[in-house]
Amino acid sequence: MAGKKKSPYRKYAFVGLIVALMACISTSLIGTANIMLAMKMFTLDVEVTDKLNLALQISIGILVIGLAAYAMLSPDTIRRFLTGRQARYGSNSLILTLAFAGIIFAANYIVFNNPKSWDLTEDKSNTLAPETMKILATLPAKITATAFYSASLNSSAADELLLKFKSNSNGKFEYRFVDPDLDPAAARDAGITGDGKILLQMGEIKEIASFASEEELARTMIRLISPESRTVYFLQGHGEPGLEPGGEFSFSTAKNTLESKNYTVETLNLLTTHSIPDDALAIIIAGPTKPVSAQEVTLLRKYVDEGGSLVVLEDPRFFTEFEDAPDPLANYLSTEWGITLNDDIVIDLVNTQNPFQAVSSQYNAHPITQNLTDKYIVILPQARSISVAAGGETRVITPLISTTDQSWGESELVADQSPAFDPATDNPGPLNLAAAGENTSTKGRVVVFGNSLFASDEIFDAYGNGNMFINAVDWAAEQEDLLDLTTRPATPRTFVPPTQGSFLILLIVAILVIPGMVVFAGVSSWLSRRKRG
Repeated sequence: MAGKKKSPYRKYAFVGLIVALMACISTSLIGTANIMLAMKMFTLDVEVTDKLNLALQISIGILVIGLAAYAMLSPDTIRRFLTGRQARYGSNSLILTLAFAGIIFAANYIVFNNPKSWDLTEDKSNTLAPETMKILATLPAKITATAFYSASLNSSAADELLLKFKSNSNGKFEYRFVDPDLDPAAARDAGITGDGKILLQMGEIKEIASFASEEELARTMIRLISPESRTVYFLQGHGEPGLEPGGEFSFSTAKNTLESKNYTVETLNLLTTHSIPDDALAIIIAGPTKPVSAQEVTLLRKYVDEGGSLVVLEDPRFFTEFEDAPDPLANYLSTEWGITLNDDIVIDLVNTQNPFQAVSSQYNAHPITQNLTDKYIVILPQARSISVAAGGETRVITPLISTTDQSWGESELVADQSPAFDPATDNPGPLNLAAAGENTSTKGRVVVFGNSLFASDEIFDAYGNGNMFINAVDWAAEQEDLLDLTTRPATPRTFVPPTQGSFLILLIVAILVIPGMVVFAGVSSWLSRRKRG
């Protein structure tokens, strides 16, 4: 019987396979890049993205053309493949593969369009607090959160937290991430200074969360839902730096940041008004170069005794015009609160580049420092140390930040001479740089820093300086007490090491039993197939 005539172009069929193989590889690589782009693992310009999509379409087209060319040049091979035993086995595998892929696709489609989450932890550590859930359930309008995170700051925890808010908001909470280094205009328009802050916006109302935590976001949402007048005053009249841009010692950045959190920032001159406004949530005394008078301190004392708050940023006498004049404000803080501004300047050898810049190396637990510990340091140039006495029955005094023992308070600074520690006259480290006090009876509060430059425009955005100042004002103005979330006691989990006998059993099972079962199954299958021929 004469055989069927073979196509004379069959020998060129492999060219189609090679082209198809190269196109398949190209399609896989470009498709993977598109998937990663869709998952926001990296970003590209719009023009580059369009070119990538075009390249994907061209690769798929070449793949189809290559396979079609091979089928046309070698039809016998295709015919045998489709009618032989391999085709039957291959069709079964193809059907199973398609069925599996279809199930996976359908399941992912349903989950994607109906996102749900289940907290399977024993202590429900991945579930939002009931208070937060109630806030999300009663949102009057949609809230959009914009998290400003640079590439140098890990945003995974913030992303996970914001996703929880979104999943429990019935579609009324959306969020996105913006890199302030790549889009500084967006950060500037939002009033964002520093890194790791989150802007919440509902309509035209905006509030800024200083850091990513459930409690901070919930409190910020409460301020967003219930906007109210919140006014703080900067005391003037003693040579304090201004609040408008101009000069490195201005507090304009601090003012703008407070206003971006819906504070109303005003100035107050007690030398002319002789009274403190009723709407003052806190009075900020930042960098006076001349002493606050005794008459003013009398007004401030009365204000605090009635539940008001002070934030005091007072520099060393060496850098002011105090000279030998008395300091009634410092005397009030020392006698009434046990917070003493020492007559020295901190020398911190931890800062090898500039020992006159004190570094906050240690933090005490307090609402003011809650988002600074293990994240940011605070730099206080030309600072004085603070002594803190024990609190009384109604006063709670907390040192906030301090230096290490590689520092001291220099009491006799001489111009053009390098300072050296003198145990007879200098204060040895560690040294307190800031302290907070609260009267549990009157609700009056004070926060005292031995430095004002850390909150000035020049270094407000450096490290945790801005966070420290804003946290201090928030606490003094009692804006941190808007919400107390239900806390969950952590479930202690400890690893109990196995005994010698149990470890030996685990070793035998892992090395001998499990691999032996696999080998036995393989040998049994081979023998069974051999017997069947």
